Amino acid sequence: MLAVSIIHALAAILLAIYGANALILTILYLRRRRQAPLEPPLPAVWPAVTVQLPVLNELHVVERLVDAVAALDYPRDRLQIQVLDDSTDETTAIAAACAERHRSQGIDVQVLHRTERPGFKAGALAAALSQASGEYIAIFDADFVPQADFLRCTVPMLQANPGAGFLQTRWAHLNDDYSGLTRAQSLALDGHFVVEQTVRQRSGWFFGFNGTAGLWRRSCIDDAGGWQTDTLCEDLDLSYRAQLRGWQGLYLPQVAAPAEIPPQLAALKRQQSRWATGSIQTFRKLAGQVALSHRPLHHRIQAMLHLGAYFCHPLMLLLLLLTLPLLWFGDPSAHPLRWLLAYLGLASVGPPPRRGCSQDRSGRSRRSRRDGLSMKNENIRSWLPAITTQSAPVAIPCNRKAMTPRLSGPRSTRSPRWITGAASSPVATRSEPPVWRRSTSWCPSSGVPPRSRSQTPVSG
Repeated sequence: MLAVSIIHALAAILLAIYGANALILTILYLRRRRQAPLEPPLPAVWPAVTVQLPVLNELHVVERLVDAVAALDYPRDRLQIQVLDDSTDETTAIAAACAERHRSQGIDVQVLHRTERPGFKAGALAAALSQASGEYIAIFDADFVPQADFLRCTVPMLQANPGAGFLQTRWAHLNDDYSGLTRAQSLALDGHFVVEQTVRQRSGWFFGFNGTAGLWRRSCIDDAGGWQTDTLCEDLDLSYRAQLRGWQGLYLPQVAAPAEIPPQLAALKRQQSRWATGSIQTFRKLAGQVALSHRPLHHRIQAMLHLGAYFCHPLMLLLLLLTLPLLWFGDPSAHPLRWLLAYLGLASVGPPPRRGCSQDRSGRSRRSRRDGLSMKNENIRSWLPAITTQSAPVAIPCNRKAMTPRLSGPRSTRSPRWITGAASSPVATRSEPPVWRRSTSWCPSSGVPPRSRSQTPVSG
């Protein structure tokens, strides 16, 4: 049992490092949350911007996406919109009709359709870049609905910082109150975007581009080697390669980009599987370069923790599986590291404060008070089940698949999307989209979200 005890202790130590780092991030966030960058002057001549919209079989949301981007407040002669369509269903026809409608209004909207999908999303972005005319490249996934002033808030900031290669904004949520599952996801996303991304960028550490709701300097993409297709997290891969080349990244938490959260467990598992797989592939690819870089030691340590964030879930499973035989067959008082393990438990206090800070900063607490909801009911009744059940049943299977040797190369699966928060959308589509009812189930598992009988999904 000595070997089991040692492995158990090592897993506990590694988990304690992740927990302690969450607490460190929260403390640094409280110290640096008011260090917002100064507003840059508006450019005398707005630069050319290309907005790329990668889509795959998104018939329910593609029209809303194109309409929202076409409504961006930006000079039309400086704006190019590319719909990167890899679809095999009627999404292509819907996108083409929508693009034709906007072209008749003087907006440059192109649909670039691929019959084959080499490289998945990264391949689509790389193929379309040669046809992009913009100095800056904005990217939005199909479930996003950008605000009209998105480019006017972000382009001047990136243009005023010539050493910055990319800019990321905060994800907001259109349907976070749809069910317990969407509340759980919003908690995790807010903890990342409100606390972690803010601290990493303002501390000068490595941080990642999140694949959407951001802006790239085209010269940075080219200098860093372009979009590469050997990982599923091409966004994380490119942003780290850019920073290794000396580029900086900007993060604007005050600029929010609303998006749909996957409303069902099956869609969430596919999404988490891609994220876990891509993160670990990026860790395999770039961990050595990060470790040997000339950045300060604490920058490299934080980068390793960031790239290896998904390792914490299999570590939790390992700790649980090893605890049972130790309790059944061994003597806990004889554990060689029992005193160390007792103190390591204090590291578990790290994640809850991070999520609490993210909710207050993102406005959830203020919305609860404004809507007459007690904080006790809102926090304990709704958030606690979300916190305790969101990670394990989803992340552990996804991490198991991500860490198998057969996934050394990219293997992509799509998460289906529906309009579950259309009522919150700032953009009106041609035909009024459905407003889904709030789910009566805490965790919808499969199928299309429930809707009123008189409503039908958006199909163009």
